Amino acid sequence: MKTMTGNGGHGHVPVLRERVTDLLRPAILDAGPGAVIIDGTLGAGGHSEYFLTVFPEVRVIGLDRDPIALEQARGRLERFGDRFRGLHTRFDRFVSAVETDDSEPCLLMREHGVAGALFDLGVSSMQLDQADRGFAYSQDAPLDMRMDPTSGITAADILNTYGHGELAHVLKAYGDERFAGKIASAVLREREKEPFTTSGRLVELLYATIPAAARRTGGHPAKRTFQALRVEVNGELESVAAMVPAITRELRVGGRAVFMAYQSLEDRIVKKELAELTTSKTPRGLPVDLPGTAPEFRLVTRGAEKAPREEIEDNPRAAPVRVRAVERTTQSNGETR
Repeated sequence: MKTMTGNGGHGHVPVLRERVTDLLRPAILDAGPGAVIIDGTLGAGGHSEYFLTVFPEVRVIGLDRDPIALEQARGRLERFGDRFRGLHTRFDRFVSAVETDDSEPCLLMREHGVAGALFDLGVSSMQLDQADRGFAYSQDAPLDMRMDPTSGITAADILNTYGHGELAHVLKAYGDERFAGKIASAVLREREKEPFTTSGRLVELLYATIPAAARRTGGHPAKRTFQALRVEVNGELESVAAMVPAITRELRVGGRAVFMAYQSLEDRIVKKELAELTTSKTPRGLPVDLPGTAPEFRLVTRGAEKAPREEIEDNPRAAPVRVRAVERTTQSNGETR
């Protein structure tokens, strides 16, 4: 989630900007001139702008599946010239996009690997604030929710075509919705009268379906359903699971990757993937690692770091963030890029 705080426009400050930069700094300095950073969730370009400013010799490759966000970020970062390259791609598929691009940042990445990477997961505040995208339950809008509005199914498609069991599973698994079955029954009943097209009608259904006692706790009654639909529409969890091995394979020795998760589902996936990368494959009880079984990565953060109280007070959207970082220490072939 590219959540931001500040005074509007390009003055917005990305969440944990300084902390993320501090986590990446040793890897960037170790790589030297021409170091490449992957900003896997470009959004409005705030993190990339800061990296390009703080590290005057770095190159940044920004990824975003949202063509609207990508175009706006390109305009924001135009002054950095060929030090920045923006690519329209899902972050778990970035390697193929880089391999077919001949810009200087992509050429440097193919030759030397990635020095640093940041993945600020989830929907961005910019997307939430665009009423016509359908991400926000506070505004009546078309039920779209696609991060890439040029392809894929919409939230309306899910509500109008999924069976009861399938829909209930999505709401429970991706939104932790207690009343998933009850909501699914109400959706199937109402769509027989008229297909769902707007968020306002869905919110009304949720208010009518979720018991009043339950509505008084746990935040807005539509929060969990909207999260679940967004995750399903965009295949977010599958993308995260595929992204972690994709980016860590491209890290040079000494390179670091930072992951910022705002929901427990994403954080659990990142935690699991990093645990596998940093754990020896030698059978327990042996005094030393067997050849080829030692981990090639180490954890940089101890557990998941949270935003400090001061930042949460300034920007409440930072409250749920969990930050994890990993560093490549060796390569299996014994070579250093």
